[in-house]
Amino acid sequence: MEMTHDLIVIGGGSGGVAGSRRAAALGAKVAIVEADRFGGTCVIRGCVPKKLMMYAAGFAHQFRDAEGFGWSDVQARFEMPRWADAKKREIDRLEKIYDEMLANGGVEIVRGRGRLASGCEVDVDGRRLAAPRILVATGGAPSADAFPGLAAAMTSNEVLDLREVPESLLVIGGGYIAVEFASILAGLGAKVTLAYRDSHPLRGFDAELRGRLALALGERGITLACGVALTRLERDDAGFALHRADGSVLRAKAALNATGRKPNTAGLGLTDVGVQLNAKGAIVVDTESRTAVSTIWAVGDVTDRVNLTPVAIAEARAFADTEFDKDPKRVDHRVVASAVFTDPPIGTVGLTEQQAALRGPVDIYAADFRPMKTAFVGGTQRTFMKLVVDGLDQRVLGAQMIGPDAPEIIQSLAVAVTCGARKSDFDQTIAVHPTLAEEFMLMRTPVRRVAQAVQPPAAPVAG
Repeated sequence: MEMTHDLIVIGGGSGGVAGSRRAAALGAKVAIVEADRFGGTCVIRGCVPKKLMMYAAGFAHQFRDAEGFGWSDVQARFEMPRWADAKKREIDRLEKIYDEMLANGGVEIVRGRGRLASGCEVDVDGRRLAAPRILVATGGAPSADAFPGLAAAMTSNEVLDLREVPESLLVIGGGYIAVEFASILAGLGAKVTLAYRDSHPLRGFDAELRGRLALALGERGITLACGVALTRLERDDAGFALHRADGSVLRAKAALNATGRKPNTAGLGLTDVGVQLNAKGAIVVDTESRTAVSTIWAVGDVTDRVNLTPVAIAEARAFADTEFDKDPKRVDHRVVASAVFTDPPIGTVGLTEQQAALRGPVDIYAADFRPMKTAFVGGTQRTFMKLVVDGLDQRVLGAQMIGPDAPEIIQSLAVAVTCGARKSDFDQTIAVHPTLAEEFMLMRTPVRRVAQAVQPPAAPVAG
């Protein structure tokens, strides 16, 4: 078999682009295969346009608060088509940058749908490429399998292409995508109902953050329809009807399915060549992102490890450095900062209180206050900050925050948590005043000591 390249990358999202560029920079002959637009979910239909929509929604509060700071005649009206047109221009601009980065980096762009023909071959609409290494970085997509009727609702893809704000909206799900779009669309003027089966949104996040977010969403006018299982979604002339297990029905003009995402593995020929998938359809990989086939690696959401854009990029670059620079690298998935762009936003890094308590005793430091900007105009929104500290060696295991600028503040604190900073390092750091972030340096007394928790027993496996 004649090799046409040193590396073939399937998928032109953040991970695929990062891996192909790094490998090419290290001297490899690289081809990247993409059937859609370069930039992937994050740039084209995810993080970037979502945050642009979040910025638009945030102006509503700024206009209202302006009067409290002495401004008069502050009036404004949101025009969704203008935002949509501006968003399209920006995404087109970013996509062009990705195309140029690949071309300037010496990566061959192959347009089409790739399918594995063997452990070293990829078929792209009839064209056969071959390389001793193949990197799969096809990402994920919205899932509509939770219950019947979900396919009729919008997903995170379509909601970003709206040209008018729905009069009323059912957001189905309690994860980060659900709470973000519920918050954003409510800020833009929609009457939003957030429906999920748990008691609080954001399962897996710190319990205190979850409770405080639920309160904040309610204060923003969002109806929380929680604690009841969802059974089916129906579409009729009036809009959408969401049926719940208790017999109740929630109605709205529009519906957004935000029940989760699934790995993009269908149609790639993975199992035909020996690549293993788990029960969720994700590619099974080791700590070096290698699959069960020695010539095939996978990174990003398609592996369902930590589904964040910067993680996919780090995994792809680690692969390229290991294989083409002989500089073995592994990505540490244990300490990864993340953000939820709700109103107010959330930032978190490291362990939650509940996770840390399973490892041993922990000391909890917290601050709960009204920020200066909010208090000045008589607002009620509060900011909450929390440090989770090892009760034995005083290492900071986690930092959590809900409030203005939380993602920006937590990003900086992620350096300290990653480096293993102790509480005394925070205490010795001179604070910048007046800022929100300084409160993380001023927490001197723990609000509680939490004893080591008992790990709940694993559910029995049916035999």
